[in-house]
Amino acid sequence: MFRIGKRARWLRHLLAVATSVTMFAAALWVLHRELAGIQIADVLAAVGALEPRQILFAVALTAASYLALTGFDVLALRHLRCSLPYRRVALTSFVATVVGHNLGAAVLSAGAVRLRMYTASGLAALDVAAVIALVAVTAAVGMTFVAGATLALVPAQAGALLHVPPVLARGLGLAALALLCGYLLFCVLCRRPVRIGPWCLRLPGARTTLGQILVATMDVVCAAGALYVLLPADPALSFPLFLSVYVLAIVAGTLSNVPGGLGVFESVLLLALPSAPKDALLAGILIYRVLYYLVPLGIALVAAAAHELSFYRRHIARGLAWTRDALAGVAPQVMAAATFLAGAVLLFSGALPVSGDRTALLSAWLPLVVLELSHLSGSLLGLGLMVLAAALYRRVTLASRLVLVLLIGAAVVSLLKGLAWEQALLCTVAALLLWMGRGAFYRRASLVDVRFGPDWALAVWLVLGGSIWLGLFAFKHVEYADELWWQFAFDADAPRFLRATLAAVVAATLLASLRLLRPAAPPPDLPQEPELERAARIVARTPAADAALVLLGDKRILFADDDAGFLMFQIRGQSWVVAGDPVGPMAVADTLAWRFRTLCDRYGGRPVFTHADAEHLPLYLDLGLVPLKLGEEAVVELPGFSLEGSARAKLRNAQRKVEKAGVQFEVIEPAGLTDALMAELAAVSDSWLEAKSAREKGFSLGRFEPAYIRRFNCALARRDGQVLAFANLWCGAGRTELAVDLMRYRPDAPNGVMDYLFVEVMRWGAAAGYRRFNLGMAPLSGLESGPLAPLWHRIGTLIFQQGEHFYNFAGLRAYKEKFHPQWHPRYLVLPSGLALPAVLLDISALVSGGVRGVVTR
Repeated sequence: MFRIGKRARWLRHLLAVATSVTMFAAALWVLHRELAGIQIADVLAAVGALEPRQILFAVALTAASYLALTGFDVLALRHLRCSLPYRRVALTSFVATVVGHNLGAAVLSAGAVRLRMYTASGLAALDVAAVIALVAVTAAVGMTFVAGATLALVPAQAGALLHVPPVLARGLGLAALALLCGYLLFCVLCRRPVRIGPWCLRLPGARTTLGQILVATMDVVCAAGALYVLLPADPALSFPLFLSVYVLAIVAGTLSNVPGGLGVFESVLLLALPSAPKDALLAGILIYRVLYYLVPLGIALVAAAAHELSFYRRHIARGLAWTRDALAGVAPQVMAAATFLAGAVLLFSGALPVSGDRTALLSAWLPLVVLELSHLSGSLLGLGLMVLAAALYRRVTLASRLVLVLLIGAAVVSLLKGLAWEQALLCTVAALLLWMGRGAFYRRASLVDVRFGPDWALAVWLVLGGSIWLGLFAFKHVEYADELWWQFAFDADAPRFLRATLAAVVAATLLASLRLLRPAAPPPDLPQEPELERAARIVARTPAADAALVLLGDKRILFADDDAGFLMFQIRGQSWVVAGDPVGPMAVADTLAWRFRTLCDRYGGRPVFTHADAEHLPLYLDLGLVPLKLGEEAVVELPGFSLEGSARAKLRNAQRKVEKAGVQFEVIEPAGLTDALMAELAAVSDSWLEAKSAREKGFSLGRFEPAYIRRFNCALARRDGQVLAFANLWCGAGRTELAVDLMRYRPDAPNGVMDYLFVEVMRWGAAAGYRRFNLGMAPLSGLESGPLAPLWHRIGTLIFQQGEHFYNFAGLRAYKEKFHPQWHPRYLVLPSGLALPAVLLDISALVSGGVRGVVTR
């Protein structure tokens, strides 16, 4: 199963990578062919020939496009009946959209930003997922409407531009409009939510759908207009015709998965507009890229910080601290994008000639060796920034420090190699924001352990390949000779490009080789006594009582550095199942979870966390996992606990009956568990198993093993010296939490003996100063059951209500309810997709000791 799952994932990755590489390579070939007679100086001259009014119109239309894009989120939130201030929605939409535009794969990159910012505003993760889906649908609706209307209204001209017959152009346009009408009709007529796996989504109504068409059309029209006003005037190219070309270019760029559709977007425009002057067309596209992509990215970084800082304007004395907290929510995603962009800019800068005026100024003040070393260092720093951006995304502390140093170094070398103050400013702003948001990078992980996925590696190689092509294009007038490698002069831009490119390629190849040749560390085996003693020392200082489950010895242990915490898991099939949350402070838990995720990826395993609490959900969302509610855990507050009052009258009466039967309670410490007493406890356990026709469980439940029982205090119910019932006690550090693990009683014990034992343990805990008593979980309780509830909740509720033949779900909830506990949700966290049935079977088999134990008691 490992090999099949891993092979399927790698095949999907390989197909995606192959598609991206093919489209990018085809785009480079088209650009090379179409721009064969164009010099870089011609393009720069065309940029300088643009009139100020063209730039102003493009800026205004860009602003209008991003304003329309905020309507995507407004409509989605209104449809989901989620109320947020427009300013917060607009900021989230703007930052997410800018990140999506610049990184590509907008559903994932922009979705990650929306998840971070909307959950910080109080939205549930499932609601944010619905917002992401509705935004994607709105974008598709706009593209479909604009393309369909253009092809249907002007088929002759559109067909000529797209090199298809007019009849086919009109047919495609009408088909697109018919598809849109079908979507609108489906939304109006379909009243039931659409279910996708465990999720369900209520389709938008007629008003929302018409609103989607309106705002999406406005976005496409304004975005296309921003580029149209920058292009050379052409009477044959009307704006409606250009719309169809623009939509085709955007779709091609999106399908390529290349960041920002770089190269693919330009290639489609060059092919579709053969009559336009190539130098002027390329100049318009370059300015459009700056105005629509790069400028909004800088504004998004500053606006996000300024907006969050405004919430704390009354706390001037703590301004910097609040700014760091505000940036922490979006710092990993935004700073990873900004760092990658800064690295790409440095690489592309190293492939372009330096302005003659700037070179002359540098030659008057700097020695040649400084210029040469700065140029070479700039390309290597750019490569380093792009590589480290992946670790920055994963909140690695060391990566944030290295990136900060590299950004400062990049700002310096940008000035030294060509007075590139624009690059220096970009790197300086990025470094400042990274320093302000440094609190978000708390993972104490080694960079060697950070896994760089194929998508990230592909993006680095695509940028590197694009910079090589750009340099070859910029210096195509220079005839190649071996002597170029050894030419050193202030005006020798081409030799500097060759040396910097070779250094970057060698460095990238060396890094890739080291990653591929690095041996994979094996997963930890079942613990032996030394490992259990290490875990016991950590358990002794952990407030959560259930951390003691690790001492059962049937789970593998992944220790944190300096034994600051651990994570316990077991493997069955393709599922790598963690019992509970990582043990330790939140920063340690974060590091352990990412190490575990990396280990799973390395071996083709499926990461699963069972019985996770709500506090750790943001961490699991960062890991790309999906939470499903398992049930609720019962917790009784112990301070002041007593049996007085009418609410506990039944418990009080039952307690008195057991006491009248001569039953007595005591707690035995580990040192008092003699061999004779352990033999008596074993007899009670065996008789209980026989009476229940059950066998020992494991993984998330304790079992009777003398070595395990001897590690804990043991609560006993005795009559005339004979043990009638017992339970081993988990005691959290600092007297925070108390819990019962293994509970067994003799078949001939008086009725209510377990109630008696529970109550006496609570009394003992209250007297000893413990704050709460954990009664354990009631599976599948507390799930939603309404018509709009997720499919998993509805199935779980049905099993809870009708599954008494297999498990006493409702009875267990009712039993714990009589102690009047507080109920806290617990979750199963797993990858998205169709893995839920296999995961549930694997967990059940781990608990029951195999598949046979699942179907038998």
